[in-house]
Amino acid sequence: MQHDQSFDGRADKFARNIYDSSKGRIRTTVVWRDIEACLARLGDRPLRILDAGGGFGYFAQKLAALGHQVELCDLSAEMLDLAREQIAEQGLADKIRLIHCPIQALDQHVTGTFDLVLCHAVLEWLAEPHQTLAGLFPFLKVGGILSLLFYNRHGLLFQSLVVGNFDYVRLGLRKKRQTALTPTNPQLPEQVYGWLEQGGLSLIGKTGVRVIHDYMRHKQDQVGKFDDLLAMELQYCQQEPFVSLGRYIHVMAQKPAA
Repeated sequence: MQHDQSFDGRADKFARNIYDSSKGRIRTTVVWRDIEACLARLGDRPLRILDAGGGFGYFAQKLAALGHQVELCDLSAEMLDLAREQIAEQGLADKIRLIHCPIQALDQHVTGTFDLVLCHAVLEWLAEPHQTLAGLFPFLKVGGILSLLFYNRHGLLFQSLVVGNFDYVRLGLRKKRQTALTPTNPQLPEQVYGWLEQGGLSLIGKTGVRVIHDYMRHKQDQVGKFDDLLAMELQYCQQEPFVSLGRYIHVMAQKPAA
């Protein structure tokens, strides 16, 4: 039986791998540009924000620094310890509340609704992604926005084909031995979009994350040509077919007025 994944025992490694790398810098830059667009859409005012499964709160901290009030939950106590240290260093303790719980138990720890709900790189680690995602919809205010980042099965398939990993493809993208930082349940974009629409949300934007980086023939160019690479990622990440080939997809959906 598949279980939801916690990053206890590997929090530091995870943080370094995701954020202290060329792929991490692309991810944070591309997604933050989208979040800024969401903030502009929500108006110039202090917002109530939920970061569901937010780890050490990279985006939670950036949002709190802008004056917003953030509730950050994660399944990993180690991730939250890392968050607590960074939040204290930045003097943001009054802006971020840390909650140690699975996303599925959020209703036991938070009340009310939120202007913005983040759920980044979580679905691909869950045993029941659809059910867990649907559980977040009631936390959105009318007019509120969901910022959802997920590991794209199409991107994983394409990259596997390009590098000639055909046995892996024949196995249905299932590894014989799972590595610690490889998502266990990549998601089909069209299925995720359908879940959002079934939940009554309107899709307002889709962005591919790492639409070029992972497919570069010469891996040294990921660092050696980084500035040009980032500019190209930003140029093409919201155009098809590149959106659908992103290693991750960031989709934004809004809860419309009844």
